[in-house]
Amino acid sequence: MRILLITHYYAPEFGAPQRRWSALIQRFVDAGHQVTVAAPVPHYPGGRPTPQQRRTHRVGAVERGDHGETVLRTAYLPHRSDIGTRTADHAVAAADSLRRLLCRFARTSTRPDVVIATAPAVPSLLVGRMLALRWRVPLVAEMRDAWPDLVTHVGPAGAVPVKLAPHTRPDPLRRAVGLAIGRAKGAVHHAVTSWQQGAQVVVTTTARFAEVLRERGIDDPRVVRNGTDLAGVRAQLDHPRGHHRELRCLYLGNMGRSQGLETVVRAAARLRARGVPVQVRMIGHGVEAPALAALAHELGAPVQVLSRIPHTEVQEQYAWADTVVVSLRDWEPFAWTVPSKLYELLATRRHITALLDGEAAEVVREAGAGDVLAPEDEDALVTLWSRLAADRSLAAGRDSGRDWVAAHADDDVLAARYLGILEQVVAAGRGASDTPARP
Repeated sequence: MRILLITHYYAPEFGAPQRRWSALIQRFVDAGHQVTVAAPVPHYPGGRPTPQQRRTHRVGAVERGDHGETVLRTAYLPHRSDIGTRTADHAVAAADSLRRLLCRFARTSTRPDVVIATAPAVPSLLVGRMLALRWRVPLVAEMRDAWPDLVTHVGPAGAVPVKLAPHTRPDPLRRAVGLAIGRAKGAVHHAVTSWQQGAQVVVTTTARFAEVLRERGIDDPRVVRNGTDLAGVRAQLDHPRGHHRELRCLYLGNMGRSQGLETVVRAAARLRARGVPVQVRMIGHGVEAPALAALAHELGAPVQVLSRIPHTEVQEQYAWADTVVVSLRDWEPFAWTVPSKLYELLATRRHITALLDGEAAEVVREAGAGDVLAPEDEDALVTLWSRLAADRSLAAGRDSGRDWVAAHADDDVLAARYLGILEQVVAAGRGASDTPARP
């Protein structure tokens, strides 16, 4: 097959979307398929390319990827961490990819057999739909996590509630702005749902979100989880008895508003005040990292907030830890999502402290890989870590996590499933095009 992927995030950037598609494309190419990727010049997460990336990657360049895929580099817009400039960047990249792909595949004989558009960024879905319609080829719309719900989730009326102090008269301007934002989010939600309905297949990464999509009229959404390369994740051995006094707790990943990591900082501060020996490391990047460091300093919490590290150094951190943390806020769309990092953590054998609900919590329980607490439950976290600090055997490694990954989330398994979906939609598309038109 000739496969076209439209994505806003791609190697050499490093993150969950980049890792997912690098793993899948490696296996697609190994299976004999031709893959073209349309992606902006690398500029994640800082919003601008590094000096090295600027020298190596240029707008409009056609590159050969690490796995033999062709990468078409599109324009980008330098941005900050706010949603406004990031959305503008998504729009610029999408518009440029549409223009360049129409030129590159002007000849019918060179066009792809199937188009995959993956969100976020949401504008990629529109580009994929436009190209698939123009070329009369199938579209696979991939929704990584619960998009667009994670950014458009509003109340049933579609309005943003405005909290006012008692006996305070509503501010007309504030209410008007809130209603406008709510309507805009509702419009985005409606548009994305329409684009999903126009795809031949919608792929999502969780069964829970697939159920939500069915309720919205999406016919037979398919589930291809995020995953990990089981062979590339070293199974960690338990620390020798008496190796260290403190309970070592590791968070590795994004430090954004979605994770609710202030719960971890406050719990660590309370444990120190009680004399419980605990040490927390938070390693990664995100808009909340400075605030978390400031909170740890203010409370005197035994928490280090460190910048992101190369992936080659991650195993060293897993070896240090007794328990690894996965955390999301108590927000309805997060019950439909599973943090991509969770699959790698399962493969490490380390005990997992899971502040999760929904499908992610079910995965940890099914794998027997740790303790599940309600999201943002500070009291429960204090209680759990007190128990683990007192009896380190409760945080012993579990082979059941690796066994679960091998059965459900290994990259080889996921790539084979994805290729099966692509082969089905391409065969169906060819069959439809071969059917004579009715008079």
